[in-house]
Amino acid sequence: MIRSIIKSTGRYLPDRHVPNEYLSELMETSNDWIVQRTGIEARYWVSEGKDFGTSDLAYEASIIALERAGWHPEDLDLIVFATMTPDVNVPGSGAFLQNRLGAKNVPALDIRQQCTGFLHGLEICDAYIRSEKAQKILLVGAEFQSRYLELTTENRDTAVIFADGAGVVCIEGVESNNDIGIITSILHADGKYSGALRVGMPARKSGKAISPTVMENKEHFPYMEGKTVFKLAVTRLPMVTAELLEKANMKIEDVDMVIPHQANLRINEAFKERMNIPKEKIYNNIQRYGNTTAATIPIALDELMEKNMLKSKDTIMFIGLGAGLTWGGVVYKLP
Repeated sequence: MIRSIIKSTGRYLPDRHVPNEYLSELMETSNDWIVQRTGIEARYWVSEGKDFGTSDLAYEASIIALERAGWHPEDLDLIVFATMTPDVNVPGSGAFLQNRLGAKNVPALDIRQQCTGFLHGLEICDAYIRSEKAQKILLVGAEFQSRYLELTTENRDTAVIFADGAGVVCIEGVESNNDIGIITSILHADGKYSGALRVGMPARKSGKAISPTVMENKEHFPYMEGKTVFKLAVTRLPMVTAELLEKANMKIEDVDMVIPHQANLRINEAFKERMNIPKEKIYNNIQRYGNTTAATIPIALDELMEKNMLKSKDTIMFIGLGAGLTWGGVVYKLP
């Protein structure tokens, strides 16, 4: 049977380190206020004025992952690029990355599932590999969100959270009779909550995308109903975890590491308590990186691999919830 395994990982963070104290100079906030509500202590942003885009962040992480896999760009059968902050509105960032890598004629697919983008990407890659349409895939989660932030007291709930970065995995199809690689996945959406986390630009339902009304209403900045998202996350994440475990015929005790999307440390801590997961079995790095949206899970996975915190045959659960509303999870077993 063909299995989808993660051959290698890579991550890249931009050069500008932004501690909470810097944000307190721009708006009415403080390190204590941010840490208490989000768990975030610092994040990385692309330096202002730098000619750099989301695909450039992805390129740096991709080079690391490809080298670790022993692959050349021309070996790829597909590039899947998850982001909500593309370099430009059209074309997708996958095309820019494909060109810069020199992966000539390799198809590039962009997906716009925000915080669950990497989870959707894993399921897509698994489907391509199991159907034998691809054998070697580069899956990217990358965001350049600092350029969209309204750095004011009015929108501080959003401004203090989001950050820049990229995480990449090389996914390969291998023949194996063992239960390894991507075991199962479950994904959900509920458009009833589509207004809870949104950005109006560069598209609108009606009228011109760029107009005085759009600018006056600040539709080009992200807006989030923080309390709504928090309540949904602490209920939906345990529910989808139970679904995943049932589908995989597993118990939570069978999971060696949970890697949740890094939206808010308080959400992850509430999830840990609800599911009775030991502290050493759930990984958080939002304290140092903030919320890099589609990049949070692959960045965390890369850190775990680099620190040798995962071993052969370990079972990992990736879970997340984000704009849409979308939520879901993937169960993965290391070879």
